[in-house]
This record gives sequence, C-alpha cells and structure tokens, in this order.
Amino acid sequence: MATRLVQIHMKAADDAAVGRFWAEALGWGTSSEGPGVTNLEPTDFDYPDPSAVVIDVVSDPALKTVKNRVHVDLATTSAAHQAELVRRLEDLGATPADVGQGDDVPWTVLADPEGNEFCVLEPREIYRDTGPMAAVVVDCMDPREMARFWGEAMDWTLHEVTDERAVLRSAKGVGPYLEFLRTGDAKTVRNRVHLDLRPYPGDDHKAEVARLQALGATAADVGQGDDVPWTVLADPEGNEFCVLTPA
Repeated sequence: MATRLVQIHMKAADDAAVGRFWAEALGWGTSSEGPGVTNLEPTDFDYPDPSAVVIDVVSDPALKTVKNRVHVDLATTSAAHQAELVRRLEDLGATPADVGQGDDVPWTVLADPEGNEFCVLEPREIYRDTGPMAAVVVDCMDPREMARFWGEAMDWTLHEVTDERAVLRSAKGVGPYLEFLRTGDAKTVRNRVHLDLRPYPGDDHKAEVARLQALGATAADVGQGDDVPWTVLADPEGNEFCVLTPA
C-alpha cells in the first residue's frame, strides 16, 4: 500500500477571496464543492495527478495567530519574471512579510490577504519543470525524522536529507517538491495550512490509516466530527494531515 500528496488544505475567514488570490497567483481556475469551500486547480486538470498539488480553501472564522508551519514557494524563470510576479501579487493584495529571512536572501517573502506567508523564489534550475508551485514547505525540528516518516508514508522519492533539509518529489518526476526545513520553533497551535494525502484506487482506507499510525502518526481532532469520510492524523511533530478516501 502507499499514498501520495494530492492537495493543500488552507483555512481562511473568506475562502472565496483567498481562493481568488491564489487562483490569480498560480494561473489556476476555481470551483466550489459546497458552501465555504473554494477549490483551486489548473485548467483542464484531471484530479488527482502528480503534476500539481491542488488547493482547497476552507472557511474558518478563527484568526491566524502565528507564522504558518506550511507554506508554498512559487517558481520563476528569470529575475524579470520574479520582479513582475512580486509586483502583480502585491497589486492583488499581497504584502511583504518578515519570517526572519534577513536582507540578503534572493527570494521575496510575501503574505496573502489573510496573512498566509509564501515565497517568490529567484530562478532555480531544480524548479524549472514544476509549474507555478515550486514546492510545498514544512517547518520542522528534525528533517531526518520527517524524511523517515513521510518517505515511508508516501510513494514519493526522497531526493535529499540532511540535518537541515529533506526533499521529496513524486516518483513520476513531475509537479512540486515537498520540503522539510529545520526550524528551532516547535508547533504550538493547529496548523491553518495542512497536507491532504490520498490512497490509490482499490486500497483500503482503514488499513492505510493503520499503516501510517504504525509509522508514527497519531489520531488528531481538529473538530471534524465522527461522520466525515476522511481521517485526520498528525505526523511525529504534530502536523495535522488528512487521509482522504482512495481515488
């Protein structure tokens, strides 16, 4: 059995407004599976496909209080493209953000209209074929432990692991990377942005949840109730994630 990263779940007070921002940022389309949910994916995208990690923006009245532990890095193809993208995103409502990056880094840190941090990267060869989303980045205290857990949780390929960083990507070599970056800050509140995994068609959902728990995941309660078809777990550092039904 195996599972794979298929989407990002993002909380927002105004899901439609935040969804519009990210649709413009990524050049994607929007739809809605129901009230309070805005779904984003590339045009003509056949979900689920590893060429993109889609985004679900879900209404939640709780305010953001700390820096997100999960964020998106956007790819650019040239210095001019990076500068133009930053200007365009600021016109759409993004604002400069300080996450301790200092003044000498070549990337730009911004926040969306509800304060969710993200980076607009300088051109990097590694991200030349990812599409607009270069990477999904998770803060962690132990990249090696995250590489162990997530490398076994999913069928993605582990490309790099050091004391400072772990990097995975779909085994098909397409779409964004999943990166775990070392930070000295422990998780303190429920993540407003989290990962959603989905087993493959024909796999057993309960068996996959049990396998993930054997790897070190624990049950998590984020107010989902007892009658939802997905299962909420937390990784060894407490980062919530959802195991969706096989598809």
